[in-house]
Amino acid sequence: MTHLRKMMLEELQRRNYSESTIRGYLRTVEQFAKHFRKPPDQLGPEELRRYQAYLLQERKLPPRSAQTRLAALRFFYLKTLKRQDLQEHLPYPKVPRRLPIVLSAEEVTKLIDSAANLLQRTVLMTLYSTGVRRAELVRIQVGDVDSRRMVVHIRQGKGGHDRDLPLSEKLLEALRQYWRWMKPKTWLFPGLAKGGRIDQPMSDKQVWWSVQQAAKRAGIPKRITPHTLRHSFATHLLEAGADLPTIQVLLGHSKLEHTVLYLHLSRRHLQAVANPLDQLPVSASSELSRPALGVRSGRNHEKKG
Repeated sequence: MTHLRKMMLEELQRRNYSESTIRGYLRTVEQFAKHFRKPPDQLGPEELRRYQAYLLQERKLPPRSAQTRLAALRFFYLKTLKRQDLQEHLPYPKVPRRLPIVLSAEEVTKLIDSAANLLQRTVLMTLYSTGVRRAELVRIQVGDVDSRRMVVHIRQGKGGHDRDLPLSEKLLEALRQYWRWMKPKTWLFPGLAKGGRIDQPMSDKQVWWSVQQAAKRAGIPKRITPHTLRHSFATHLLEAGADLPTIQVLLGHSKLEHTVLYLHLSRRHLQAVANPLDQLPVSASSELSRPALGVRSGRNHEKKG
């Protein structure tokens, strides 16, 4: 491990960043240095400008993906090297705001029933029933499932916060069947290597692959990721009558404004508001004449003589 990598790792750990974020940030700085074949502390504003253009124009990364890489470079230069003079050279690309994809209850059912095996099925059910993030799912331990209190304990979620989530009866039944088959020891979803289990958490890539396989088998054309089940969980809770502060706590959001997004996705809330057009006493369209296609409406046009 180089001195710079060790410095950045210690700074990330000191600020209690998650393991997945640490891996991603270190990998980004390493790729940046390899791109110019120089140590990153020898690179400056010109290389940063060219690299940002390279990510967006040549690699054609989506703005959000490019933004994540810029966050890693900002951390390295501003927090690790204390190079505040480079802040203006590390602008975040503008990210268009798009509403996330949400599955209907029927699509979630089809997705779960299309799982290739018991492991994938249990992963999908846990994602949807709890609304946990992919990184939180793989860190759940066997002892975190409390059937007496009917809660699932989430350790060190985003921001380093613990929280308890309600355990559904249906998920508990599925987890018991899964446990009798898998017999996990420490981690609820242990990793797999060479066809066998290892006493380490499942990789978040394996969670992503489980969702992708099930979506393909289900024939759902939407772009589905593990986070899609989290969005669907929150939206369906809202449509069932749960209030926003409760959903905020369940999702582990630090700010309510992050949870308000689901108002835009809830059919119940969208349909509860009267449309202003419905309030106007306009005549029915059936009362209007239907001109032949290709004929201009309005006054007749004189023929040219």
